[in-house]
Amino acid sequence: MNVKILASSLVVALVTAACRGTPEATPAPATISDANIAAIVVTANTIDIQYADLALAKSRNGDVRAFATMVKKDHESVNEAATALVTRLGVTPEMNGIAFDLRDDAEEKRLTLRDFEGFAFDSAYAANEIRYHTTVLGAIDDALIPSAQNAELKALLVQVRPAVAAHLEHARELATKVVRR
Repeated sequence: MNVKILASSLVVALVTAACRGTPEATPAPATISDANIAAIVVTANTIDIQYADLALAKSRNGDVRAFATMVKKDHESVNEAATALVTRLGVTPEMNGIAFDLRDDAEEKRLTLRDFEGFAFDSAYAANEIRYHTTVLGAIDDALIPSAQNAELKALLVQVRPAVAAHLEHARELATKVVRR
C-alpha cells in the first residue's frame, strides 16, 4: 500500500478520534460550538465536492461519473442550506482543529488521487469515498449532532445524515463495480 495512503488513513483515524473526544485527543464534543460545527459542515461538503470534481475530470467510467455527479449535487445543496441557515441565525463559521485537519487531509488525498489514471483512479476514488463518508458519518453521530446547541442546526444535521449514509452505501457499491471491471 502507498505510504501516502497509509499516512492519510492515519490522519483520518486521528481526526475521527478527535471528533469522538477521546481524552488524549481534543476537548470533548460538548466544546464544539455551533460556529465550529458550521465550519466543519461547510468544509466537509466542500471537500467532497472537490473530490467529485476530480473524479469528473479524470474518470471515464460511467458509474464513477454518475456517483461523482450525484455527490457533487447533494453536497452543493447541503452547503447552500447550511450557508442560508447560519446567515439567517447570524452565526459566522469558525474554523477549528477538526475543520483544519479535514481540509489538510483532503489536500493530501487529492494530490495522491491526482497521480492515478484509469482503473487505478476509479478504485482509489471509490475507496476514498468509503473512507471519507465513514469519517463524516462518525463525526455527525459522535460530535456534531450531540454538540449542536441550536435546534435548527441540529435538525439540519439530522436531516443530512441519511444522505451521508446513502453516499457511503453507494460508494461501497461503486467499489464492487469498479473492482469487477
